[in-house]
Amino acid sequence: MLATITMAPAAAIPATSYNDTIKTNFSHPISNVPGKSLVAVEVSYPPGGASAPHRHSDSAFIYAYVVSGRIASQVEGQPEHMYRAGESWYETPGAHHLISRNASKTEPAKLLAVFVADTGDNALTTPDHVGGSR
Repeated sequence: MLATITMAPAAAIPATSYNDTIKTNFSHPISNVPGKSLVAVEVSYPPGGASAPHRHSDSAFIYAYVVSGRIASQVEGQPEHMYRAGESWYETPGAHHLISRNASKTEPAKLLAVFVADTGDNALTTPDHVGGSR
């Protein structure tokens, strides 16, 4: 897989587990921007699910769009924010993603993360090593 996204639950509101499902939907070099590629990944969360904390690659600018449900997200240095289906945000290269979880304990949630990154950058995210790796 070219890209992996891993994110984290809030310490005060722990998720059931780190149990996101990640699927690469698209990956292609950007022909008019030499050395850059566009990579789109779908991140699905079961009820109460979350991703482990991670850092984004220094080459990766990310656009995130909530496809369904509600996603709680926090990047280091910013407050936690709740995003609903149809809402979006961006994350800068090298961002430390502290929280990404499904805000619902009863409904699934899904987001689309689109990376603009250096072509060949296969480590678009690096999990924090809290209690081991996935």
